[in-house]
Amino acid sequence: MCHHGPVPHDHDHDPLRDLELLLLLGLGFQSLVTEFTARLTAEGEGGLRPAHGLTFQALGPHGATGSELAQRLGITKQAAGQLVDDLERRGYVRREPHPAGGRRKLVVLTDAAHRHLAVAGDVLHGLEDELAAHLGGPAAMQRLRDGLAALVRELAGETPPPLRPVW
Repeated sequence: MCHHGPVPHDHDHDPLRDLELLLLLGLGFQSLVTEFTARLTAEGEGGLRPAHGLTFQALGPHGATGSELAQRLGITKQAAGQLVDDLERRGYVRREPHPAGGRRKLVVLTDAAHRHLAVAGDVLHGLEDELAAHLGGPAAMQRLRDGLAALVRELAGETPPPLRPVW
C-alpha cells in the first residue's frame, strides 16, 4: 500500500479522527481511486479516467443505447455521447445496429475493454485484500462495507442513484 506519510497509531492525536464525515469519505474515496489508478497504470492499463470505468460497468455485457447509458450514469445524453465518442476513438467501445432495428445504435464493449476490466478487477481485489489486512482482516472490511451500505440506504433508499462520473 502506498502511504504518503506516516500512519498515526495514536488515536488521541490522529488528525483524521475528528474530520467531518463528508470530508473523511471524500478523502477515502480520492485516496482509493488514486491508488487504484496508479496500480492500473503500473499494469499497463493507464490512460483511462474513473469515469471510463464507470461507463464500462454501466454498459455491462449486453451494451446499451446512448440514452440508456446516460440514465444509468445519471448524466445528460450529450455527456454520454461524448464519453462514447472518446472511448470509441480509443478502441474500447463500438456502435452496432440495435437488435430491435430502427435508427438506434447499441454501444458495446470491445475486447480491449474486456481486457481492461479483467486487469482492473484483479487490481481492485488485490487492493481490497490489502486494505482488509490493514483494517484487521476480512471481518473488519465487512463491517466497513456494512456501515457504508447502511449509510447509503439511509440517505438514498434501497435503490441508490447512479454514481455520477463527475471527476
